[in-house]
Amino acid sequence: MHIPLQDLLIEMQAQIDQERLDLQLLVRLVDRLRPSDASDHAQINQKMKAFIRALIMTPTAGDIIQRYFLRLLNQYKQVSLYVESGILGSEGFNTQLSQRIGAHFLPLVKDESELKELVGRVFYKKSDRYWLDNIQAEDWQMILHLLGQSNANQGNKHHIRMKMINAIMILSYRVSAIGLHSEFTHAYPEIDEFESPFLIQNREIVEFIETYKKYESQYDIASVMPVPDPDQALVMLEQCRDIMQRVRRATKRIGVSLSLTYLLTLLEQCLQRIEILLHVVTDEDKAQQSAIMELLRNITYAHYSDQSVRALLTTNTELIALQVTENASRTGEHYVSTDKKGYFEMYRAAAGAGAIIAVMATLKILSARLTLAPLMQAFIYSMNYGLGFVFIHILHFTVATKQPAMTAAALAATIQQKKGSKNAHMAELAALIINIIRTQFIAILGNISIAIPVAALIAYGWDAMFGEALMNHAKASHVLHELNPFTSLAIPHAAIAGVCLFFSGLIAGYYDNLAIYRQIGARIKAHPKLQKIFTKHRLERVANYVEQNLGAIMGNFLFGVMLGSMGTIGFILGLPLDIRHIAFASANFIQGLMNINGSPDIGLIVVSFLGVLLIGLTNLFVSFSLTIFVALRARRVRVQEWRPLFKLIATHFVTRPSEFFWPPRKPLQIDEAEVKEARSS
Repeated sequence: MHIPLQDLLIEMQAQIDQERLDLQLLVRLVDRLRPSDASDHAQINQKMKAFIRALIMTPTAGDIIQRYFLRLLNQYKQVSLYVESGILGSEGFNTQLSQRIGAHFLPLVKDESELKELVGRVFYKKSDRYWLDNIQAEDWQMILHLLGQSNANQGNKHHIRMKMINAIMILSYRVSAIGLHSEFTHAYPEIDEFESPFLIQNREIVEFIETYKKYESQYDIASVMPVPDPDQALVMLEQCRDIMQRVRRATKRIGVSLSLTYLLTLLEQCLQRIEILLHVVTDEDKAQQSAIMELLRNITYAHYSDQSVRALLTTNTELIALQVTENASRTGEHYVSTDKKGYFEMYRAAAGAGAIIAVMATLKILSARLTLAPLMQAFIYSMNYGLGFVFIHILHFTVATKQPAMTAAALAATIQQKKGSKNAHMAELAALIINIIRTQFIAILGNISIAIPVAALIAYGWDAMFGEALMNHAKASHVLHELNPFTSLAIPHAAIAGVCLFFSGLIAGYYDNLAIYRQIGARIKAHPKLQKIFTKHRLERVANYVEQNLGAIMGNFLFGVMLGSMGTIGFILGLPLDIRHIAFASANFIQGLMNINGSPDIGLIVVSFLGVLLIGLTNLFVSFSLTIFVALRARRVRVQEWRPLFKLIATHFVTRPSEFFWPPRKPLQIDEAEVKEARSS
């Protein structure tokens, strides 16, 4: 492969002495280096090797390209590129989000004098950030070495270095401001007990810059003054990073807010950029080349992410998503039984919930008789579901479908830990999944086995007490039709319920985090009016209960609101939106059969019951899949070996199926020999 340079070199040479250079020459040069496929490593390597050969074979090429490039850079304002590109603004998350959304509808006015616009003109394809990242480090270093061999152009080099020094100063002040923010002192109070490294780093940076300016003032004459050493400043920046990591660890104990995650992300970006710029202006040879390479990659990637709403949400919600799923995983551990005692306790908790759900399903049918405006009907349904789920939680009962959103987060936490060998870790994962399946089975059985007879008793009692059927034939037929998986939207509606279950798990984790971070319990205890109403002991119990259960209460209540209002939202929007939940479907199933005219056909019974089972499976699958996806993303975990894991579980099901439905005598342990067999076959 050959990269032609002669025509470009001639044009660059002709332009070097002109007042204004044409950036299209640089655009054309990058076009020749750009691969047709940004992920084709072989083509990228071939092009870079060919470019290196062309530079070596033309001795003047490096000097011409260097002079042209340095002069071109100095035609633009540079500081904003170093300070802003790839770094969040100081306005805060909400302002940044609104600005980026607004820019999508009404694009920002571009300032052609800014260097960041040159970056966009040269690297005008979104795929550029990927092939630049795929260039081998040794190729980068050789290219930069060949282009930087000439000691001429000192004036242009001096101007660029001084712009970088100005950027370092601005970023250093920004780091100091972040370190003094109240969110930081709340998360890490110990920072007030000693001189803050966020202030010391600024002092060290200022001293370094003063020395560096003296050094740079002699750039055009022979000088014996060595390049100023930034090591002390780098040490203080590392101490700032250490405080940042301590704050991250503290969030597991004290919770986290969106504003704190924004500050942590901004701080990390500022520290990284200062370090890169320090290495660019002080290092030599390979260290400097690596820093330049990293800076170019960062600003190219940032050109396409700085106005991206998705990029903002990804970088700023990761920590809070981790905290939310962390709380959910701790709750999820209580939803996994490993022995007979836990197994039967889960059945009793699910059975209690089944009885309450039968009552809730009946109240839903009765409230449907009322002639109400759509919003009022949604309110009645929402209160029935929301308060019912909260009541179930207060009585320590369990709704089966609430488990996946919690157990998936617990599973993700286990995947992240990776204790022991790969085989041991896979055996632990498989055992946990089998325990989850068994616990989920008994929870569903508990819900259904009690919800169905209680719903039947209510229907029979209503007829006996009031002399009328709980529902007429038309209503009963409609209820049974809604359970038919072949002729109705039962399965899509069950999927919508699964999404609601997923959101309820996130909501629970969010409010658990909020209760800790905002010190809800302590604030209730200190509330002056509540202190007059309750005794000290009673108020302490209330405060502790709210702090420990706020997530579960809000998750359950808002889950009920989602279920109760979904049908009304669909009606308002003209969309076929509704929900189907296995526990309510089972209660509706028996009540519909009891109130239909005549004896129900066996086919109707089978199809309706099949619908109930498929609704349950859809509820579980959707909520579990969404939750484990978010939990794994929040932990930056990728599972490389899904196939052998599933094969191991399937083999275990074939050889010992009873363990998926009945607890073994001893806690389940999977032999590593089974894991090896699953990997090899």
